Amino acid sequence: MIELVVICIASLAASALTVFSGFGLGTLLLPVFAIFFPTPIAVAITAIVHFGNNLVKLALFGRLADRTVVRRFGLPALLASFLGARLLMTLAGDDPLARYSLFGTTYEVTPIGLVIGLLIATFAAWEAVPRLARVGFDPKYLAVGGALSGFFGGLSGHQGALRSAFLVRSGLSKEAFIGTGVVIACLVDAARLLLYGREMDLATVRDRWRLIAAAIAFAAAGAVLAARVLPRVSMRAIRRLVTVMLFAIAAALAAGIV
Repeated sequence: MIELVVICIASLAASALTVFSGFGLGTLLLPVFAIFFPTPIAVAITAIVHFGNNLVKLALFGRLADRTVVRRFGLPALLASFLGARLLMTLAGDDPLARYSLFGTTYEVTPIGLVIGLLIATFAAWEAVPRLARVGFDPKYLAVGGALSGFFGGLSGHQGALRSAFLVRSGLSKEAFIGTGVVIACLVDAARLLLYGREMDLATVRDRWRLIAAAIAFAAAGAVLAARVLPRVSMRAIRRLVTVMLFAIAAALAAGIV
């Protein structure tokens, strides 16, 4: 029960915060799921919630996407997402790198925990620092950006920051930027979920379908709440608090504590 309550509240809060704070939904949700589930399963469940949330956005904004940019950026992202997902599967099967005891409890530093923890910390820093969040790349590198965004999307779900950095200077209107980003995000989510479904033992995911459905519903409710109820005030203090929490969970994940 505590698992359901925590995840639903986290989904609601994370979705609402994405509207104001600049963090992506996956960036905020993955560490929460990682507390309750093995890292590969946490990535898969986060992907399902992320995909469900993006399907709603796709229905709203997909028609606004720029097809040329979707082809130039989205196709490399789609292909690279399979490579990232494959690496996740490989890391999940590797033996622990180290074991240590702390206060009478033995912990294991696993390759997948270390890599995902470092990625959470890296992308949390990227999205938290305004100067980094405003980084942009020349449109001639769209294919490279797509490949990088798709790869990290397949590996850990961290695709939004890189995608925005490469699309922000592509000459898109605000509406086309949103629509194009949503279409690309759905492509990457669908591709990685396909591979996760083929390679993982997803019994844990199937057994938690009610929890996943509730997380999707609360994430949608969070977006509505943020858009209609919450005042548009500065989120600097909350953003800093969230950043500290993300770094703490990333460190714990990398150290094998969670």
